[in-house]
Amino acid sequence: MAPSTVVVTIEKPENPSQKHNILDSSAFLEKQKAVSTKQFTWVLLLKVNRVFACLSWLPMALRAMFLSLKKRIARSDLTDEEPKTRGRLYKFIKVFLGLSILALVMEVVAHYKNWNLNLYQPWEVQGLVQWCYMVWLTFRVDYIAPAAIMMSNFCVVLFLIQSFDRLVLCVGCFWIKYKKIKPTIAEDAFDIEDPSSFPMVLIQIPMCNEREVYEQAIASACQMDWPRDRLLIQVLDDSDDINLQNLIKDEVSLWHQKGVNIIYRHRLIRTGYKAGNLKSAMGCDYVKDYEFVAIFDADFTPNSDYLKLTVPHFKGNPELGLVQARWSFVNKDENLLTRLQNINLCFHFEVEQQVNGVFLNFFGFNGTAGVWRIKALEESGGWLERTTVEDMDIAVRAHLNGWKMIFLNDVRVLCELPESYETYKKQQHRWHSGPMQLFRLCLPAILTSKISIWKKSNLIFLFFLLRKLILPFYSFTLFCIILPLTMFLPEAELPLWVICYIPIFMSFLNILPSPKSFPFLVPYLLFENTMSVTKFNAMVSGLFQLGSSYEWVVTKKTGRSSESDLLAYAERESMSANEEKILRRNSESGLELLSKLKEQEVVAPKKKKKNGIYRKELALAFLLLTAAARSFLSAHGVHFYFLLFQGLSFLAVGLDLIGEQMG
Repeated sequence: MAPSTVVVTIEKPENPSQKHNILDSSAFLEKQKAVSTKQFTWVLLLKVNRVFACLSWLPMALRAMFLSLKKRIARSDLTDEEPKTRGRLYKFIKVFLGLSILALVMEVVAHYKNWNLNLYQPWEVQGLVQWCYMVWLTFRVDYIAPAAIMMSNFCVVLFLIQSFDRLVLCVGCFWIKYKKIKPTIAEDAFDIEDPSSFPMVLIQIPMCNEREVYEQAIASACQMDWPRDRLLIQVLDDSDDINLQNLIKDEVSLWHQKGVNIIYRHRLIRTGYKAGNLKSAMGCDYVKDYEFVAIFDADFTPNSDYLKLTVPHFKGNPELGLVQARWSFVNKDENLLTRLQNINLCFHFEVEQQVNGVFLNFFGFNGTAGVWRIKALEESGGWLERTTVEDMDIAVRAHLNGWKMIFLNDVRVLCELPESYETYKKQQHRWHSGPMQLFRLCLPAILTSKISIWKKSNLIFLFFLLRKLILPFYSFTLFCIILPLTMFLPEAELPLWVICYIPIFMSFLNILPSPKSFPFLVPYLLFENTMSVTKFNAMVSGLFQLGSSYEWVVTKKTGRSSESDLLAYAERESMSANEEKILRRNSESGLELLSKLKEQEVVAPKKKKKNGIYRKELALAFLLLTAAARSFLSAHGVHFYFLLFQGLSFLAVGLDLIGEQMG
């Protein structure tokens, strides 16, 4: 018999520490859950507290903003154009704004009452408001919408033509860079060791009340690297301040004592503005001894090698009448306004001027930083006082006489940009009214000239009509009038590619010459549309001789200098550091002059500058914001955001919040 089997079970003794760990971990998990719940509750409470803090802060912020705007309006000056010019366009915008607000009120009422009048019969309409709304819809569909569609289609066609022109210019610029096309100088242009081989050059510096910049303008011209016996500098002073005249005379005397061939000229009667000043200077007998004339405005400070980089291009090229250098800006990063101006002008020089110079040998003279062959000036009729754009006038007449022009993109001259919106607005008004004056005067001469049909067509259709007339016309009409109107006319709504895709693409092309400005793409697009009202008003006033189309306002300067300028002036500043820095004139002593200057400061204290209020821009701001509210009701999306930000852009400009802020 087999023995019985005994099963022995050996249990592993339980580890007390392990049991303790299990108990601890479960307790820890329960505690963690409790802590997590509490933390989540506290996070929610904190977020709710922040929301209420923001809600309580929002009214205070709106109140502070309202008070600051009220203070700005109370302390600002109305700096629009004179009432005659402002009245026509401003009254039209006000009437349009009033009608838009009335239409918006009716649309809001219809929206919240869910009126769908397409389902109503005329006898089913109840109430005066509902009847007015039905009449408005009928009148809108039958009369306003067809006219708006026709006008919008016309402006869209102009917009596409101008965009295509700009695209062609950009392609031409890319081709120039790809082929590395640029004007070259003959190696044997001048014999450096023989000063007599250098041509006789005249430098003209026209100025008028340029207290801040006259010293650096004269100094930069006097430090030009050119044989002194082959160079003459004319300081053409039109200032009406006697003390400033004396200061400029003393500055000229200082450089004359250093051996510089420099002359001071002052006209008692300032007729013809800058053109009259240059015309008077060219009438001097000694000018016939000179072959070329370089012109610099008072805020331009060319490098000492400027003449050696420009004048040699005339050697062996008898048909060349003008060599134009590019502008560079010492204050381009001063504020948002100067940054946006820099984008515009970089495109103008890098693309427009360079492409026209390479392929057409013609472009508009920029009025400064250029060298003219005096023979070309004389054969083209000289400086005329008939418009406010005498530089464009002489360039067009020289082109009609067969003279060629060269633009040097790699030769740059430092200058200033307007830092305040008031100054920039006046400058743009002159720049856009003058070409229309000139077009009216030059059209018969263009048609009867002996240049080719292609050059005539380029002058009339591209240079004047497309770039000087059509551009400001469609910019203002399409984006400031038709677009807000279409928010109340669903039948005439503009497509997205008109208000968004193409404008952004064209703005992208405009910024390419200044790649550091890419962060300002959207502000640039909005600001260009904002400036369209000024350019449109100037274009109309110049074309029909209205308002201030013949008014010349000198652009205010701040006198900023670059580091290179300061180094160049170090020698002159060290010489004038002693106590005998007041120069004596023949008629009176320096102490007498100093006492007169102090008396002038006491009698005529400096007027405190103020920021302005611009009515047309404010009216358009409220118009666009009204249209944005209507677009919001219809959930238009892109249309709403465009109108909203464009309206805010007009509001900022109308309150003069862009550019230099006066204390």
